[in-house]
Amino acid sequence: MAARKKEAGKSVVERLKGISWKVLVLSLIIVYLAALIGSLFTSSSVKSEWYQQIKPGITPPSYIFPIVWNILFFLIALSLYFAWTNSRNKSDRKKIAGVFAANLMLNVLWSALFFGMKNPLAGFIDIILLWLSIIFMIAATWKISRASAYLLIPYFLWVSFAAVLNYLAIS
Repeated sequence: MAARKKEAGKSVVERLKGISWKVLVLSLIIVYLAALIGSLFTSSSVKSEWYQQIKPGITPPSYIFPIVWNILFFLIALSLYFAWTNSRNKSDRKKIAGVFAANLMLNVLWSALFFGMKNPLAGFIDIILLWLSIIFMIAATWKISRASAYLLIPYFLWVSFAAVLNYLAIS
């Protein structure tokens, strides 16, 4: 409680000085690099005849996806930042690096499998692993920074919905 009051009394400039800008920028670069790689498989395929034929009826309009994903990638980057800067030791940082790296690789892989290879079944297997990796991310960050863990909940919910869409695309 006292820490919150102390933080509330600081000016904006004082709060900005407390930010590790190098770590924040690096977190944003890492996460958005994964987003960029994934988009290479996705962007040209969402309007393809193949996708239009398998797209479930409950799929939101196409313009929603880049908006939602950009918000989610920003939240993931913030989560990485808070987990990294609040890690107490090298072991915590290794764990954070590992779970975030695995998650981002699975995220990119889903785009490659589902859209790049046009293989919804392989994509579904990957999205289940992606979903589990988000649970691991939340568990790993919870012990270090609750804010970091909370920032991942929208990602978990969206990937849960995406898994339903993926499943329906197989049927």
